[in-house]
Amino acid sequence: MANDLSSSAIAQANGESCDPRPSILLIDGHSLAFRSYYAFALSKQGPLRTASGIPTSVCFGFINSLLQVLASQKPQYVAIAFDRREPTFRHEADANYKADRKETPEDFIPDLENLNAILEALNLPIYTYAGFEADDVIGTLATQADAAGMQVKILSGDRDLFQLVKTNAISVLYLSRNSWGSAASSGYSEFDPAAVQAKLGVTPEQIVDYKALCGDKSDSIPGVRGIGEKTAVKLLQEYGSLAGVYANLDRITGATQKKLAEGKADAEHSQHLAQIILDVPIVPDWQDCQLTGFEIDRLIPLLKTLELNKFVTQIDHLQRQLGGTVPEKVRENLEIAPEKPNNLSDLPLFSSPSSPEPLKATHQAIAVAPAKPSPISPQIIDTPAKLADLIAILTQQTDRDRPVAWDTETTALDPREAKLVGIGCCWGNNPSDVAYIPVGHVEGEQLSLEFVLEGLRSLLESPLYPKTLQNAKFDRLIFLHQGIKLQGVVLDTLLASYVLHPELNHSLQDLCDRYLTTGITSLSYKELGIAKGKTIADLEITAIADYCGLDAYATYLLVEPLQAELADIPELKDLLLNVEQPLEPILAQMETTGIRINTDYLHQFSKQLEIDLARLEEKAYQEAGGAFNLSSPKQLAEILFETLGLDRKKSRKTKTGYSTDHATLEKLQGDHPLIDTILEQRTLSKLKSTYVDALPALIHPASQRIHTDFNQAVTATGRLSSSNPNLQNIPIRTEFSRRIRKAFLPQEGWLLVAADYSQIELRILAHLSQEPVLLEAYNQNQDVHAVTARLIFEKEEITSQERNLGKTINFGVIYGMGAQRFAREAGVSSSIGKQFIEKYRRRYSQVFDYLERMKRNAIATGYVTTIKGRRRYFNFVSDQLQKLRGSEPQLIDLKDLNITFGDSQLLRAAANAPIQGSSADIIKIAMVQLNEVLKDYQARLLLQVHDELVLEVPPEEWVSLQPKIITAMESAVTLSVPLKVDIHSGQNWMEAK
Repeated sequence: MANDLSSSAIAQANGESCDPRPSILLIDGHSLAFRSYYAFALSKQGPLRTASGIPTSVCFGFINSLLQVLASQKPQYVAIAFDRREPTFRHEADANYKADRKETPEDFIPDLENLNAILEALNLPIYTYAGFEADDVIGTLATQADAAGMQVKILSGDRDLFQLVKTNAISVLYLSRNSWGSAASSGYSEFDPAAVQAKLGVTPEQIVDYKALCGDKSDSIPGVRGIGEKTAVKLLQEYGSLAGVYANLDRITGATQKKLAEGKADAEHSQHLAQIILDVPIVPDWQDCQLTGFEIDRLIPLLKTLELNKFVTQIDHLQRQLGGTVPEKVRENLEIAPEKPNNLSDLPLFSSPSSPEPLKATHQAIAVAPAKPSPISPQIIDTPAKLADLIAILTQQTDRDRPVAWDTETTALDPREAKLVGIGCCWGNNPSDVAYIPVGHVEGEQLSLEFVLEGLRSLLESPLYPKTLQNAKFDRLIFLHQGIKLQGVVLDTLLASYVLHPELNHSLQDLCDRYLTTGITSLSYKELGIAKGKTIADLEITAIADYCGLDAYATYLLVEPLQAELADIPELKDLLLNVEQPLEPILAQMETTGIRINTDYLHQFSKQLEIDLARLEEKAYQEAGGAFNLSSPKQLAEILFETLGLDRKKSRKTKTGYSTDHATLEKLQGDHPLIDTILEQRTLSKLKSTYVDALPALIHPASQRIHTDFNQAVTATGRLSSSNPNLQNIPIRTEFSRRIRKAFLPQEGWLLVAADYSQIELRILAHLSQEPVLLEAYNQNQDVHAVTARLIFEKEEITSQERNLGKTINFGVIYGMGAQRFAREAGVSSSIGKQFIEKYRRRYSQVFDYLERMKRNAIATGYVTTIKGRRRYFNFVSDQLQKLRGSEPQLIDLKDLNITFGDSQLLRAAANAPIQGSSADIIKIAMVQLNEVLKDYQARLLLQVHDELVLEVPPEEWVSLQPKIITAMESAVTLSVPLKVDIHSGQNWMEAK
């Protein structure tokens, strides 16, 4: 039965289908899972989580999308393929394969594990195979299913799978990047051979050779240097295949011929990487893949634990989609609502992380579920008289405990590109205490934008009229780009939630679920019925009046419960009102200002890096004793372990030889000069593509600056993060970091200033632990790394290398560095590393006492706090630790506990969280204080990167401003040791460092 379908099975599966063949849906698991994750992670509301902090974006999005595809395609068989964590044969063949991929988000992994549990409970088979990717597994399953007489549909957002497409046999349901907002869109496009050729210009059979020629940046497949997509298509259309291209090389003229001749080895190597394997040694049992339903009693507890209540209430529909039925008694016991399949699919299939569309799609308004009437009766303000009446009402709302809630609707989420469509507000609990002011709809009676803004200006720009908003920074930026400087925000509901529960999701719907009992729920962007290519401005005014008005209504209702919870924890209320909320308009202004980039320098830098990479390549050839492909792990392994005879014990055996991955090369460092050359070449190549070549494309055409987004409510520690682009990932204190920072410029004729806290985390550790050695060192202005080195080496005169070891251990202990890691980073033996750690522990006993105390506090109370009272919560997995919740911290003996690996990682984070979180508190307070200083100057804050602030300053203000910047930063908080700021100016960021 493994490889064949019986005639009865085929007949049973056929049902009402016109095609005599049964159909099987093969799902690219990781592709759909990542799109599900980023659809929420990149949205205005952020990722989904349960009340206890369990991430659920992947679970919800994956199952929701699966049901849509099942409804539209009606397959009789389903199989799901996932990637595995182990390296594949492609990674062994090329160390750079997929090396440029972003690291997997921390909360994606547990979400994916929960998804696997749900899929198992749904009786859906999962296929993986060590050493192969999901693409190879899908290719093998598709080939076998086709041979068994099935019609194959592959669901994926990966164009690599187009090579499997086969006329009347195999098609790809390609997850669309631009399906958001289209009422008619299924979220995917079906690709047969003709559609593949129309999209790429090549046939499915030519895709592997296409990638061999032009490469694939997303997978770090090199291709032939200098051959682009258009040239690759032209060559294949003329010569048919890669072999045909090289067989006719003498007929190809000019630079193309030269590039092809020089890049033949790269082309063949890329062809190997791009080819999907069709004979992975798996033998599927098609009976396991047939949709026959699932055990409800097994699935329901999982759904309830993950708070996926939507699927619980519609379990009948879920069961039917998967080929089963729910007995009537079970339906009654579960209180299942009548089946409404059309209401199940709130979200379309998820767009790619790089697309801006997911943000638009997951911008959720608040609305009552379709079965219930709307709780509001919004006034539509479409005449001057109505606007005057509304303004008269709003001018009476001056109670700070009952601020007016505001919300905006726009055509886009980029404030620099968005057009204002409408403004909503709510000033009371009554259904009619809500108004919507249309200003940018395509059709309908409405007032002009200029008239409305001038009418509202005195309200919006005055601190006398208190306001509340959900994610005020977004609306502030929208208003700012319309010439309105928003003031008077007394409560940002998103920031209030973040301060109270940093580990939870802070979307408006999640806040409603958590704090309100009125039964309001989210209305997805898709349900608005926006056609492809249209925006919210194309919808009827009455529909958006409800959509926007309910946002404002919900925000208004959230004020009271949030204020009550804040009142119970005064430290967090102070943190919100005096740090986070005052910081929000500062970040908005920084985002608006942006920072200049020297594109000419970056282009020259890129060319220089190409020369450097070529030099390193030649150097590697000389050190190896001959030319070889640096990107080929097989060739490099032969050079290292056969030609040069290096120690094979420091590597591991693979199918193609010995591994030459980064970990292996680190172990081999010092054994031969070639190792350092290879490591330098790999690092330089990656940094070139990530920064030097990428930044110029991000410059906004109007401002000629880069505008990063500062994320204030994302990290659990309280630190800011940045995105689009992420400027906080630029390497620190390396030659490359200095050179890349040279590209960042101030306003022409001004100075760029960098003000950086010196050793702030160590100073915080000294304050929190009250370790006498550290307190004395900092209060006496001593070199703390030298002090540590003298203690662990037990001598007064130390070398620079010994001081560096002191520095490594000082910073390492903050992050829970053990003896082995210290030995590896310090370049010493494990035994010596262990001796140093033991000496450090004896000399700095109060440091370790403090770190252990934080772990016990986390176990006993479930959270730890910073110096400003910011909390980070921890939910431990093991029953042993859970039972200790509520006990006295000092009575917990960590040595007696059998701590799992996962919980040990959480405890390490708990020990570090007060240090990182306090550092975040300090620089945020410094920014608020510095902003007050800058009001008297033209100088502007541009960036916050880790513990550093970057400003642009007119030269004539520098002498006066410098000491004030230092004072503002060093006086942010009072510690047992002084804070110290290093500050410099220059013509660019490098000179300012």
